[in-house]
Amino acid sequence: MSGHSKWSTIKRKKGAEDAKRGRIFTRLAREISMAARSGSDPDSNPGLRLAIDKARAANMPKDNIQRAIARGAGEGDDGAVLEEITYEGYGPSGVAILVDVVTDNKNRTLAEIKHAFSRSGGALASAGSVMWQFEQKGLISLAEGSDFDNAFLVAAEAGAEDVEADGADISIYTPRELLAHVTEALKEAGFEIDDYELTWKPKNEISLDKDDTLKVMGMIEKLEELDDVHSVSSNLEITDEVLATLVA
Repeated sequence: MSGHSKWSTIKRKKGAEDAKRGRIFTRLAREISMAARSGSDPDSNPGLRLAIDKARAANMPKDNIQRAIARGAGEGDDGAVLEEITYEGYGPSGVAILVDVVTDNKNRTLAEIKHAFSRSGGALASAGSVMWQFEQKGLISLAEGSDFDNAFLVAAEAGAEDVEADGADISIYTPRELLAHVTEALKEAGFEIDDYELTWKPKNEISLDKDDTLKVMGMIEKLEELDDVHSVSSNLEITDEVLATLVA
């Protein structure tokens, strides 16, 4: 399993901790709002339907979901306009990093991200100088215990590009435009979806020793703690030794 998929595994393991801090509802609401910009009817907007399903799985209150839909459809009463932005930069040891944000205040978000980079020994980079090292893909994570062979067949038939397994963890990569379609196909086939998202998959990964890897992971955690940050991607290869340390 790639280092990128291993980091996705780590994030799922930490999901309960995020939920306790209440941060997950904020991010889910923004995800719903962004999806609702393409249409407020989940029956005709598969991206919105999947975002709502994810919110329900996290026990997000129905009123919160409806407010998020209204906000995305331009019916909210707070006057705020959400924007999606991808910031590019380098972390310790020259690791390439992309930070996807959803924000209603670009100046605030940029200041917070600059601070997170600088205090961790990294720096933001100019637009395009990092992104070329990645490809945007859909990433679907199946619940533990899912049958790999059956998942492979269903996902491939629906248009998935790659299926990876590491023990009980199965990750499926799709073209970005087929994320919702492949997710729906897996659900209809009876698979339980742990998570799904658009993510930046590195074309090539770099490996570091344990100490330097943990420095980079610490920086990524600081970035992910920011309320406006939706996801963080890097080209860091995570070894099994480091993975064991992080999920212990």
